[in-house]
Amino acid sequence: MNTNAVAGALSHIRVLDLSRVLAGPWCTQNLADMGAEVIKVERPKVGDDTRSWGPPWIASADGSDSTDSTYFASTNRNKKSITIDMAKPGGQALIRELARTSDVVIENYKVGDLKRYGLDYAALSEVNPKIVYLSVTGYGQSGPDSHKPGYDVVFQATGGIMSITGEEDGKPGGGPQKAGIAIADILTGQYSTIAILAALAHRSVTGKGQYIDMALLDCIVALGSNQVTGFFRSGRIPRRWGNGHPTVVPYQPFGTADGNVIVAVGNDEQFRRFCHVLGREDLAADPKFRRSAGRVANRDELLTQIAAVMATRPGQEWVDKLEANNVPCGRINNYQQVFEEPQVRHRKLRIDMERSDGGKVATIASPLRLQGTPIQYAKAPPLLGEHTDVVLKDVLGKSDAEVAALRDGGVV
Repeated sequence: MNTNAVAGALSHIRVLDLSRVLAGPWCTQNLADMGAEVIKVERPKVGDDTRSWGPPWIASADGSDSTDSTYFASTNRNKKSITIDMAKPGGQALIRELARTSDVVIENYKVGDLKRYGLDYAALSEVNPKIVYLSVTGYGQSGPDSHKPGYDVVFQATGGIMSITGEEDGKPGGGPQKAGIAIADILTGQYSTIAILAALAHRSVTGKGQYIDMALLDCIVALGSNQVTGFFRSGRIPRRWGNGHPTVVPYQPFGTADGNVIVAVGNDEQFRRFCHVLGREDLAADPKFRRSAGRVANRDELLTQIAAVMATRPGQEWVDKLEANNVPCGRINNYQQVFEEPQVRHRKLRIDMERSDGGKVATIASPLRLQGTPIQYAKAPPLLGEHTDVVLKDVLGKSDAEVAALRDGGVV
């Protein structure tokens, strides 16, 4: 764990995190990694839904399974966990107190839910006019679908990504396919991070907070931008290409003597070098294939010839030769192989952390490599309610007796 005492880029920011599951927590983990103080509010005794989304489970100090999932660990490091029952008036009052001292509030409840508790933007901006308040929902705060619930796979379907993901229709295994990760959630978390940083920058100039309405549907549709803008121009509906590319050839895996290798030839010069490695300079000289448009128009004929050559040698031999000639390529790794890659090891993409109870968990390093204010990995994913007393006393100035009363009343 990195314990260098360097202030993070957002060390002056306090975030009140009322979100759970993935999109919201992914956003707040980004902010926490950059040094923000993130106070994660969880339900007493239950916590974030994803604490129970196992196995696998975080390891306890003795190596046995804890009661918290690794899924939870993947999105909640560097945060403080406090339990509050917001259904109780006392819990609502505590959240309003925390909002008064915070810079950012993020929540992902159904449209209108927090208004019932007096915890919506209108209410909290009265308490703190400088607050940046971000809501994450499936469909947004308005419109005919705004009331609907939904999970990531629904938005991958509704937002069009599944229509262009998967093997081509008519081929074995053809048909729509979701991505292997919850990309709508992750993408919304990333866009939410950007939106919050923009709002904080605006506030630094104007002194004004603002409300941010984030929707998984909006974000997943935006992800298809390069496909959709082409559709707007041509009227041709984008389709599935399997592991191929609609406008770049070759750009796909090829079978070798011992497995598959990805080749991604992005321009005519790379294609010439690729053909040289194959020993098929005739392909680069052929008018049908010399230019990118010709390779797209004659893809089946070209790919058949390339595949026959690629199958004659082992994958690593091809990778070595292609890399030596600056042709983009790579082996198709599983996640064990990913973390055996020398470059992945060099970039230290695995972060091992120890929890306050001695339990161990490995997480993935943030890709945000700020040189002056480097990412810190100071806090392992917290135990449920681990920081309740500390936050109530240090942030809100509660006495021991007041904390005890809140606990006796089931508020925390």
